Amino acid sequence: MSQSYQLIVIGSGAAGMMSAITAARNGKSVLLLEKLSKIGAKLKATGGGRCNLTNTLSNEDFMARFGRDGRFMTPALEALDHKALMTFFKELGVESHAPDGYRVFPVTHSSSTIINAMEHEMQHLGVKVLCSQKVITLEHDGIKVTGVHTQTDTFHGDAVVIASGGMGYPVLGAEGDGYPMAESVGHKVTDLYPAMMPLKVKEKWVENCRADTIAKVAMHVDIKKYKKLNAKGDLIFTKGGIRGPVVLDFSREITPLLSKFDEVPVMANLTKGLNEEQIREHFKKEQTKDPHRNILELLQTILPKSVSLELCKLAEVDPTLTFRKQVGVARDKLIKLLAWTPLTINGHDGFKMAMITRGGIHLKEIDPYTMQSKKLNGLYFCGEVMNLDGPCGGYNLQWSFASGYLAGMLG
Repeated sequence: MSQSYQLIVIGSGAAGMMSAITAARNGKSVLLLEKLSKIGAKLKATGGGRCNLTNTLSNEDFMARFGRDGRFMTPALEALDHKALMTFFKELGVESHAPDGYRVFPVTHSSSTIINAMEHEMQHLGVKVLCSQKVITLEHDGIKVTGVHTQTDTFHGDAVVIASGGMGYPVLGAEGDGYPMAESVGHKVTDLYPAMMPLKVKEKWVENCRADTIAKVAMHVDIKKYKKLNAKGDLIFTKGGIRGPVVLDFSREITPLLSKFDEVPVMANLTKGLNEEQIREHFKKEQTKDPHRNILELLQTILPKSVSLELCKLAEVDPTLTFRKQVGVARDKLIKLLAWTPLTINGHDGFKMAMITRGGIHLKEIDPYTMQSKKLNGLYFCGEVMNLDGPCGGYNLQWSFASGYLAGMLG
């Protein structure tokens, strides 16, 4: 079977569906190929199924959160920023809102709403969607792309968009299919690391603190050369490590370091930013209210009981005595631990637990104004397959939608 289309899109995630819709709206015949039996599998799992579409930051602030390569997104965000994305979905009948003033969700807080709306729009526009079609190779004449081969068929196309995602969530079909396709036509792919995932720590005491979430934790790497690497957010202790929003963000920086070092020491402020002096002042005020309060009761004014007990053990203070009656050295040690608690990250579960991929196709080989390959005419990239990833909070989805829009507009 051999068929021809003006645009072939590989992958039915946020980037792929947006690309297909945009091209079809411009009157092009579009084929969307998905290797799984259903479209949008990874999108369905996004944000725990709630689908954090984007956020309300300005384009400048948004790009800054991606680091030094963030400015590559300028043309895509100018074409489709968060306001335009919300309007796009409103026109599809999906209202969205930002209940915390920052993160934007569909009002249903269900990713199925987004997938259904985009699927309906593709049907309406006449996009041909074929599932269970894994693309194996790109067809080209050395100058221009001419189509694709799947396991069973050949499809001819004037242009091809690779929107196959990264390596994260392999259970949902992510296997990095786009990387060898890009390499086959001369593109370079950076080292790839799992990101946005839980981390393992060496310290055994953390497993005694599993019942509690610590809010507004600040963390930074405790290696001189990498001290600027940091993250903030809620922290959850687990049996063998740490998770929660701060860890999901921080893991983007940590997994590459774990490929260099066996262990990565980090410091965590568990006291909502209080420094040693402020912690002492807080204890003095609380002790004045009730002079008979023991140190464990004082600690529980800023930390859960489980964490308070473990820090008492680490500092070798007696939890039954008041703050003033503690041995001076132990008291000072406790204050230091409260201001910065040391943790030693020593592993992770690889891509099977990763939501996104750090790394991808080199940005220098892609035109940011069109998303077209600089190696092969008619070949476009969008979304996670490129070497650009952001923190939690709608960053990666917004980038997928915006880059997909640009590729579909010009592909």
